[in-house]
Amino acid sequence: MAATTDIGIDLGTSSILVYAKGKGIVLKEPSVVAYDKDADKVRAIGEEARQMIGRTPGNIMAVRPMRQGVITDFLITERMLRYFIQKAMGRRAFRKPRISICVPSGVTEVERKAVEGAREVLIVPEPVAAAIGSGIDITKPCGNMIVDIGGGTTDIAVISLAGTVVSNSVKISSETFDQDIIRYVRKTYNVFIGEQTAEAVKIRIGSAYPRAEEKTMEIKGRNVITGLPATITVSSDEIRGALAQTTSIIVDAIKSTLEKTPPELAADIVERGIVLTGGGALLDGMEELIEEKTGINTVTAENPASVVALGTGQYREVMNEFESQF
Repeated sequence: MAATTDIGIDLGTSSILVYAKGKGIVLKEPSVVAYDKDADKVRAIGEEARQMIGRTPGNIMAVRPMRQGVITDFLITERMLRYFIQKAMGRRAFRKPRISICVPSGVTEVERKAVEGAREVLIVPEPVAAAIGSGIDITKPCGNMIVDIGGGTTDIAVISLAGTVVSNSVKISSETFDQDIIRYVRKTYNVFIGEQTAEAVKIRIGSAYPRAEEKTMEIKGRNVITGLPATITVSSDEIRGALAQTTSIIVDAIKSTLEKTPPELAADIVERGIVLTGGGALLDGMEELIEEKTGINTVTAENPASVVALGTGQYREVMNEFESQF
């Protein structure tokens, strides 16, 4: 009989990552489902569905079943999960896998049960998974601060002895950055752009801190007054201004978490620094901004968008090892 495969799932608002023991990240796809209302059928899931956003006929909706770290459609989330597990495991899986699944810290008990289903499932707190995936030994009695800027929420936590001592969660995310850009372009230029264009702007010229050299980017959208296609040029300085309110909310949440941290653990954080994870950590200048506002050395984890999935897959092993010490 084949051994049970352990897999870790990062159930994110914007994407789902699956980690398989011994293989690493085996799947990364957008958390999007294309749903046909007339036929009551799921037409596409993942990348194929993402490409349909803003391009579907009236009867087909491209939906994200999770918004701001909250499951908004249980049935579609369940179908999406089942599809991704099967895709990650392949057709030749003999046994159902043991699944560790990471959910945002704001998820309710009802949502946890919806995710659990009938399999052997372990629910993992997001900041703890992010810490493990970043290579931090969470079993030691010292404070580590994780700031996970995900697709739906920013989760901040101080972790010591394999548990969360202080935590904070704000409904700000890499998706919020995209919405900020859409709003700014509409307000300033009377041009409406889609989510994919906003994301491209964020990746190419977006920043949280002044750049050494300003960049510009030409983008296409629709003029909201004439309804005709329009092309405009935006600068990195403009985009930094558009994101300033959101980035300062993240900084304020970090500061308030530090204020609630016991003195001994706060001293550890000053010594060890703050670790940024999640796709939003890739926003240029995020480290510099947090460092300037808190006075604490800030670093971004290697492959920040993948660390939660990695940590979720390794959680069971880490906790078994931790419990065996007592």
